[in-house]
Amino acid sequence: MRLSLLLCLFCYLVLAGCRSEEPAEDVLPDAARVQMLLESSAKELLAREEQAIDDFLVRQRLEMKTTGSGLRYKVLKPGEGPLADYAQQVRVEYSVYLLNGDLVYSSSEDEPLQFRVGRGGAVTGLDEGIRMLNEGAKAIFVVPYHLAHGIQGDGRSIPGRATLVYEVELINIL
Repeated sequence: MRLSLLLCLFCYLVLAGCRSEEPAEDVLPDAARVQMLLESSAKELLAREEQAIDDFLVRQRLEMKTTGSGLRYKVLKPGEGPLADYAQQVRVEYSVYLLNGDLVYSSSEDEPLQFRVGRGGAVTGLDEGIRMLNEGAKAIFVVPYHLAHGIQGDGRSIPGRATLVYEVELINIL
């Protein structure tokens, strides 16, 4: 009986020692894995949005410049007055469209938009674009969702992750 016990123990040790161990996979901690997935998803969403904007520009036969933030713009009519600058109050005639052409807001239905440049009175993309215009200028801005109303939309007419097209005229700097 002692011999069988020793034989069993010997076999167990031999088998345990001969068992081929699979190399452990690199396992990321949960937080790092979540971060990696979020970054991957964000890149994919940005790539899709860029493609949608490019398709829109082709359909509309528009050639636009792009800022470092991703705002696309085209000045249709240069203005005569001064450039809009940070903290100045501006008044803007506007129409806002979705990429599919649906009109969502317009100053012809509402009042002209008045806001203080750089102070959060307008979406980031519009604010950035207005600073490139002289008083009296007209322009088109294609505003990616990260410079517009983000992933949540505006809660009324603009859905989440909506790229916006602004047709604007900087009426005056107050």
